[in-house]
Amino acid sequence: MPPSRHRVVVRAPGKINLSLGVGAVDDRGYHALATVFQAVDLYETITATRAEGLSLEVTSEVPGDIPLDGSNLALRAAELLRTEHEVQDGAALHIHKQVPVAGGMGGGSADAAAALVALDRLWGLGLSGERLRALGGRLGADVPFAMLGHTALGRGNGADLTTVLTHGEWTWLLAVPGGHLSTPAVFRRFDEIAARGGRVPPAQPSVDDRQLQALSSGNIELLADTLHNDLQAAAFALHPGLEPVVEAAEQLGASAALVSGSGPTVAVLVEDESQARSIAAGLMRDGLVESCLVARGSAPGASVLEEE
Repeated sequence: MPPSRHRVVVRAPGKINLSLGVGAVDDRGYHALATVFQAVDLYETITATRAEGLSLEVTSEVPGDIPLDGSNLALRAAELLRTEHEVQDGAALHIHKQVPVAGGMGGGSADAAAALVALDRLWGLGLSGERLRALGGRLGADVPFAMLGHTALGRGNGADLTTVLTHGEWTWLLAVPGGHLSTPAVFRRFDEIAARGGRVPPAQPSVDDRQLQALSSGNIELLADTLHNDLQAAAFALHPGLEPVVEAAEQLGASAALVSGSGPTVAVLVEDESQARSIAAGLMRDGLVESCLVARGSAPGASVLEEE
């Protein structure tokens, strides 16, 4: 067994969905998904320190309420590890947040991923990356990707991952319009829209091969043409402020824009940081968003920053 530690610091990235195909519901009530995840360099950083019992504190660079009770994914990750491996030790967890709260960018999933990696080392469990990702998948479909990072194709409920090779740099403006969207509510509205239109979602949705080509060749125009989110119409219906953000970003010169995941964060593909700041100024000036963040794509997954 590896040695246990006194203190471990781990960070994990937020994500955007470059495409999200939603299919039929399985017998467990989950939609089949085909998605291309890309990690961005906005991070959730967890410091885990040995302590009696489990506790949690949060400091945040972004607005929004973060639960500090048993519903918090970092605490759920800790409890899962303790239960699965009969750990008696405790930990004091501190989360430093950069990922927008409840914004469709997987901040809670990044918390869970960072907590699993940190506590594995803090408690000296010595689990493999594959085992940690499997545990993460029990907490949420986005958790394994937060461990893997970079860019990946996700199938099933999103947790079956294949790394996607990318070339060049990808710059994103993340436009945060305010408000909150419940992921289950967005999926319910998706089902309603599909039923009303007489559309039967496919048993196995697929990803546009041209998107994978765009990523491997560094072709921003082709990537812009392939950005797609099956949940976007549902998010527009539930949050009237979203569609104007997407339209305005494109009118201001963005290559493309789409709702990230279940929203409400809008991911805007731009040529560089200068263009990102220009478009952000326009969105803020018109009162369409509460805040904007500039991020680089294909950031690394959960990684240990310090340990002692």
